Amino acid sequence: MDLAPKHASESATEMVQVVLPNDANPLGYILGGTVMHLIDIAGAIACHRHARSSLVTAAVDDLQFLHPIKVGDLIILKARVTCAFTTSLEAQVEVYSEETLTGRRRLTSRAYLTFVAVTADGERRPVPPLLLETAEQRRVCEEARARRAVRLARKEASPAATTPP
Repeated sequence: MDLAPKHASESATEMVQVVLPNDANPLGYILGGTVMHLIDIAGAIACHRHARSSLVTAAVDDLQFLHPIKVGDLIILKARVTCAFTTSLEAQVEVYSEETLTGRRRLTSRAYLTFVAVTADGERRPVPPLLLETAEQRRVCEEARARRAVRLARKEASPAATTPP
């Protein structure tokens, strides 16, 4: 297992596909659940590129739907690792629409996803550190650490965390 630190650019991922009628609601816009599914895939690919490990989705933070995406437009998802912890890592996924006839792009969604690296037996395993080379990268990772702290505190305070099923 290689735990050498990695650059954020090594995890950068871009996915593009056309929004088809099968992906849409009766108003002609892509379904939110479809966007969430694609966000999860893009985030997972970025984290796989960083960790080179099997992963499970642990959390989704700050998912926002800013603008709808129409049938016939392109949906573009850009993902990258923002912070690595001991056995988990966070990816930011930004979603854009692109009008096929004009090329006009618009940010439509953004989310932060946390993935946990696991072995074939489902046990947690360490992930490589993320090289934070710029002030912007350090700021983004600190924001990820703050989201993680809030999420862990909320999890610890949850009755589900202490009550057996």
